[in-house]
Amino acid sequence: MADDIKTLDALKSAVADAASGAPASENEAAPREAQRDSLGRAYATGKRKDAIARVWIRPGSGKVTVNGKEINAYFARPVLQMILKQPFTVAGVEGQFDVMATVVGGGLSGQAGAVKHGISKALQLYEPALRPALKAAGFLTRDSRVVERKKYGKRKARRSFQFSKR
Repeated sequence: MADDIKTLDALKSAVADAASGAPASENEAAPREAQRDSLGRAYATGKRKDAIARVWIRPGSGKVTVNGKEINAYFARPVLQMILKQPFTVAGVEGQFDVMATVVGGGLSGQAGAVKHGISKALQLYEPALRPALKAAGFLTRDSRVVERKKYGKRKARRSFQFSKR
């Protein structure tokens, strides 16, 4: 076929012919299906820094439990509580889902980010129609930033020891 095409116009027409001849089923993506377990819950794993959160959501009154504690007891700072509620606000489903999460590793900020990531992924698995809003807000993308390792000859990752002239 490459021998037949000598000009750009011939290439354009060949591409147009190939595109029109392809079946429509190949160009369209299959619709996503809801993934729920036997108890009607959706499960997802969220990650942020060194924290890993296992998150289950199910229809309910909006109760959030993290490691067996209420959200107010586990994440005492209002900023961290706000981070956890962002996926529900963006998707427009506040107070409609109960969340049960277990989180390990990292600090409180990383854990809050991990639970947020897990809630977002579980929401889009429970109801695929919520995916565009969550994706546009960037909640389905794992934040890959982690702490840089300490290098030898340095005090921290990049900080040098204090220079002494004498």
